[in-house]
Amino acid sequence: MKKVVILICSLVISVASAQTKGAPISIGDNYTINSKVLNQDREIQIYLPDSYASSKEKYPVLYVLDGQWYFSSAVSIQNALRTPDAIPEMIVVGIKRVSSRSRRTLFGNDSAKFTSFLKDEVLPFIDSKFRTNKERIIFGWEAAAYYISETILKEKDLFSGAIITDGGYASEEIVKGFKSDTDVYLYMANSKKDIFNITETEAFNKVLKKNNPKNLRWKYELFNDEVHETLGHLAMYKGIKYYYHNYDDLVFENLQQFENLGGLNYLASYFKARTKRFGPDDKVEMGTKNILVWSALNEDNFNYFNSFVKEFEGILENKRHANAYWKNRLGHFYLKHKDYKNAKIFFETGLSKYPNSNFEAEMKKGLKEATSKNK
Repeated sequence: MKKVVILICSLVISVASAQTKGAPISIGDNYTINSKVLNQDREIQIYLPDSYASSKEKYPVLYVLDGQWYFSSAVSIQNALRTPDAIPEMIVVGIKRVSSRSRRTLFGNDSAKFTSFLKDEVLPFIDSKFRTNKERIIFGWEAAAYYISETILKEKDLFSGAIITDGGYASEEIVKGFKSDTDVYLYMANSKKDIFNITETEAFNKVLKKNNPKNLRWKYELFNDEVHETLGHLAMYKGIKYYYHNYDDLVFENLQQFENLGGLNYLASYFKARTKRFGPDDKVEMGTKNILVWSALNEDNFNYFNSFVKEFEGILENKRHANAYWKNRLGHFYLKHKDYKNAKIFFETGLSKYPNSNFEAEMKKGLKEATSKNK
């Protein structure tokens, strides 16, 4: 029994010694700004995109108030949205509070001082030290939401977008005074369970609806499953998506939605508007083309399928369709709708380019039928 214990212990020690400690995981760096405006040192957290060191690109910046709570979420959320390329890479800046009392004061009665801190110290520091473009989005929860809701309307060209949650209000006078030559985006979120702030958020929404300020693109959503302490993270995700709503490829639920929105004319206007914001050209993205072709296939709509194939020249020869599965599927689709000429082309191509595939028997059978009926 003793020998067994010793053997087991030696195995445990051997396994433990085989494990090695890697490099620490880091999502950013801490910087300290000696603020003359606030007469104190303020700590900020900065995350740089993965491509920053190897590129010469300029990046949009997401400014996160109360960075002590939301900086790590902001980094994670924008990285998650980057996986399907729904948004561009971003620099993330978290601005930490000093104390609970000063937080309330600077987001309240001393808000002009905090705005000066942002405008004259934080933003110039970020823009001079890092490669930034003109896009700046600011996020704020609760007290910070009230501060941002006024600041985004009063301070021209300071931020191009704002995300506020669990709070926020601006008077009708401030809303009427909003002026901007370019679009400014405002995303607002709250929950009916946030009994402390929901009344003012609803009132703010009514003021915006009533006045509908020119060039303010705003959206208000309720998430009643959330509470005051939990909504901020979801609101940040939804707000970033709203700001970049036309950055990603355009996707439709079905062909009916495509038709209801205006069909190919809507498609052209969408990508024209996207180009105006993000560049570089107004061509319809391949992802959107593929989705429309696949929708026509799934809905067995041969007329739409044919119109997309003609409109998007070469769509069936792109990399997505360069395999035996697609040659077989497209061949049978044409065969079903009695287009025997095209059915033959796809079956023959599939058999020639992808011999001994899992679809060989199906393609041979399809080719035989298409050939016999194409005489």
